[in-house]
Amino acid sequence: MKIGVVSDTHSIAVPKQVLAAFRNVDLIIHAGDFADVGTFKLFAKIKEIKGVWGNADGDDIRKLLPARQMVTAGKFKIGVYHGEGARAKVVERVQQEFKKDKLDAVVFGHSHQAFNEMIKGVLYFNPGSPNDTVCASYCSYGMLEVTDKGIKGTIIKL
Repeated sequence: MKIGVVSDTHSIAVPKQVLAAFRNVDLIIHAGDFADVGTFKLFAKIKEIKGVWGNADGDDIRKLLPARQMVTAGKFKIGVYHGEGARAKVVERVQQEFKKDKLDAVVFGHSHQAFNEMIKGVLYFNPGSPNDTVCASYCSYGMLEVTDKGIKGTIIKL
């Protein structure tokens, strides 16, 4: 199974490279900060989308999506949560959010900085932002590949 992962699109045009890549996935996960329902609908036209709302999302997105979500991919469980607070502490806050859950991976956003690291047997994966470099030196999105052996994350720089 191949999962396209994106976050922090902030109502800015999504690059064509991302949209084209997501046509070849089984599922899209958006980790929040769509900032408008139009971006949600854009991704939903391509593939099934799972997502959460982020701090920049208004009531239109918050009515559609939860603050956190669990996604099953094969025999694995993926937690999805936007993140909050200081960007330097986002991973710690995400770990705290899911401390009682048995997960194989966690997808998050908020910092706009790509992150792809195993911590205590759990993959923590932030795709960065595909179109906003406010807090990062490059734009990016991600792919998760789910096999019988596990989940592997890849960050794709734009």
